[in-house]
Amino acid sequence: MTTDYLTLARKKPQLTAAVLITALGALAICGFFFFEYVLGYPPCPLCLEQRMSFYATVPVAALLWLGSTHGASRKVLLLGLIVIVLIMLWNSGLAAYHAGIEWKLWTGPRDCTGPIDKFGSTVDLLKQLQKISLVRCDVAAWRFLGLSLAGYDVLLSLALAAIAAWGAKALLARRA
Repeated sequence: MTTDYLTLARKKPQLTAAVLITALGALAICGFFFFEYVLGYPPCPLCLEQRMSFYATVPVAALLWLGSTHGASRKVLLLGLIVIVLIMLWNSGLAAYHAGIEWKLWTGPRDCTGPIDKFGSTVDLLKQLQKISLVRCDVAAWRFLGLSLAGYDVLLSLALAAIAAWGAKALLARRA
């Protein structure tokens, strides 16, 4: 049975890449919601921003999956995989930035790491309070084996970028 999957992966790497990205990305989204709603870890503003990459790539990968099975052009498949590579590389950088904030390697955005000071007028205070997040970006809510969720996001985003790059490279190699 595994040889059938390996044969399919060799014959249609773009399909395999799309399936893997869809499945792993969907699992990551389920993980976000599990940590938030089941375990009670509310996301900080940077966590919410990192989620956007998964919200974009999972539907694109699902469309690539559908396109691979229904004869989409090589250019469309290649473009979709390159878009996923770029989004996931961006997200891995954002997640690394967030992990660095958690490790106190650098300071993060003022709205989720800094103190509320310089209140100014009452109107300014109200505006400032609307922008401030109660969940801090510089405190890791959860760690496993020394890595926070942001650290795991770096690894997952790089893995998804690598899978998409593998699919894109295979499409380019077939053309030559």
